Amino acid sequence: MKKYRKFCILFLFMLSGCAVYHPLPLDRKAEEAVLKGPDTEALEIEASRIKHPLLKPVEFDLKDGLSPDEAAILAVVANPELRAVRDEKKIASAQLLQAGLLPNPQLALSYEVPTAGVTSGTVNAYSLQLDWEITALLTRGARVSSARAERAAVDLNVAWKEWQVAEAAKLHALRLLWAERKVALLREAERELKKNLALVERAVSLGEKTALDLAAARATYQKIRLDLETAREERARERLTLNRVLGFPPNTYLKIQKDVRLLSWPPPIKREKLLSGLAERRLDLLALKMSYQAQDERLRAAVLSQFPKIGIGLIRAKDTGDVITTGLAVSIELPFFDRGQAHIALEEATRKKLYDEYLARLFSARAEVAEILEKMAFVRRKIVASEEAVAALERLLVTYKEALHQGNADLLGYYRLQNELLLKRLELLRLRQTQSDLGVALEIASGVYLPMRCKTLGIVNPKGDMK
Repeated sequence: MKKYRKFCILFLFMLSGCAVYHPLPLDRKAEEAVLKGPDTEALEIEASRIKHPLLKPVEFDLKDGLSPDEAAILAVVANPELRAVRDEKKIASAQLLQAGLLPNPQLALSYEVPTAGVTSGTVNAYSLQLDWEITALLTRGARVSSARAERAAVDLNVAWKEWQVAEAAKLHALRLLWAERKVALLREAERELKKNLALVERAVSLGEKTALDLAAARATYQKIRLDLETAREERARERLTLNRVLGFPPNTYLKIQKDVRLLSWPPPIKREKLLSGLAERRLDLLALKMSYQAQDERLRAAVLSQFPKIGIGLIRAKDTGDVITTGLAVSIELPFFDRGQAHIALEEATRKKLYDEYLARLFSARAEVAEILEKMAFVRRKIVASEEAVAALERLLVTYKEALHQGNADLLGYYRLQNELLLKRLELLRLRQTQSDLGVALEIASGVYLPMRCKTLGIVNPKGDMK
């Protein structure tokens, strides 16, 4: 019994390092937890402690409404799709652990009993052999370096996806603000036209206006009502999209902060500042560079694996003649046919692909920043021209209204001028929203976050220093 005690102790020791299965049911309870939506207070605390290469914590005060900056941070914390993305970090950590593990030693045991022939004076034979492949040490360093670089690439890819979700939330928060302003503009115009319609109806009943004037007033009023309903539909759609990006149920109503400096955002910024250090700020470029380093280490490991596999072992045996032997065993793989040439060629081609992909994406990123800046310059010039046109029409409308009261102008012309002014105001609002959209696109393309309430503009790279 005692001779089996050591074996039992060794077996229990090996079992003590085994993992234990824990169920994770995908049941109704899990679905209800997601559909219920996050806790706002807990999100505020978590958002104030956010750690991200480009995003910084903000002081949340949702009592005065949700600002675009707050929406960006809140989306990173609460978006349910990002949870699955962050699980990739655990997978990369597990792969790093696997890369550092060495192959297990192999234990071979045989037991033989003489059953035929001259068995007189013989004993039962056995052999015990312990083998281990030592060449695994040659590639371990390269495999660990590759897995470590791959984990860094996964971290950067996760941060890049968080950055995109944050920018999507900021974009829809800005669009919702512009939709609110469009609704307010159309609502004001609708109120004015409703008053004018009542005045025209009264004038027609007194015989001061014609049926043609009344028809024009009604047509203009009905058109503005239709435009107002369309604007409200757009606002509702933006609110639903924002809720989805933030991870809130569709029926959640989040108050949007009104005193946002929409007209002064994005601030002017020089092209040289955006293009300088672009490769060190764009998280997807950094992730691709780390993937290239990981692939380079995999290629090095493949080259090192050409060395023939060598295993060493200890042997203890007893033959049927009751002779006990103890010795050393060495096994060497003879690379006559497979010398790893196919594996090396595959790893080398993959490295070349990542090399070209990085350079192509860097070129595309620089071109994208330049293209957005060019579009913003055109939009700014259009905004200036549109503002001048609106101001001119406002002055003309005042003059035309005075002429109308004096009987020197017709009502149809006044309505046409009023409708033209409204269209110009809506066009100006659309241009300003386009400028905001381009500002978000510029943030994504350049890796520079432009806060809505910044006094000075600093460019932060993922390492945290200011330029």
